[in-house]
Amino acid sequence: MCTLEKRGNIFLLTLTGTDEHRLHPNLIDAVRAALRRVRSESTSSSSALITTAQGKYFSNGYDLKWALADTTKARSQLMSRKLRCLVSDLITLPMPTIAAVTGHASAAGFVFALCHDYILMRKDRGFFYMSELDIRFSIPIWFSALIKCKMGSPAVWREVVMKAAKVTAEMGVRMGFVDSAHNGVEETVEAAIKLGEELVSRNWDGKVYADCRKTLYVELLNSLGSDETVGDYGDGAANKSLSKL
Repeated sequence: MCTLEKRGNIFLLTLTGTDEHRLHPNLIDAVRAALRRVRSESTSSSSALITTAQGKYFSNGYDLKWALADTTKARSQLMSRKLRCLVSDLITLPMPTIAAVTGHASAAGFVFALCHDYILMRKDRGFFYMSELDIRFSIPIWFSALIKCKMGSPAVWREVVMKAAKVTAEMGVRMGFVDSAHNGVEETVEAAIKLGEELVSRNWDGKVYADCRKTLYVELLNSLGSDETVGDYGDGAANKSLSKL
């Protein structure tokens, strides 16, 4: 499912295989276990984390086929809860984090990438895609909180969420949430490693770094208690809130 390699003070987390890297609870658990190892092995020196993936996809989002086979929504709730825990793990990780996006990242996979401090993306293949509008699912409130933390312009929110645009690397750079675009997998990962080494050289205190990030994204962290289920239609959380007025 994933591997973790340490290169000096750089941790390289790779989603392995040629599948879509859908965020089934088992994959989320594997990534969280890798992050616990990163946390435990980075206590004595400045470090950085790079996350990337093999194959055509960075992550194609939630494993909806698995989740929606359960009409009680227990699977959906479990998957949502586990992803929110993973987001919290990344936001509180005591080091800079970099997503080297070398393939498609859709919906929850887009969210997973956005949780990193820096996003580098290959420009010859792949796009970011918030697909909820096209697949007729309401966007969770905490997804919205993350998007607003990471994308400063209402025009970009509209393009990404309300037009479900398929955002290429170069479009993402123009929109301001992709830091750089590169040719191919190797160049993207190499650029991420170079950036990681530059960040490590600053020798920042990891706890202070995490505290600053938590302060910056406090609205996101406060929204992670949401119990919205995967696959809610138009009667989602916003409409439920309105019904109480």
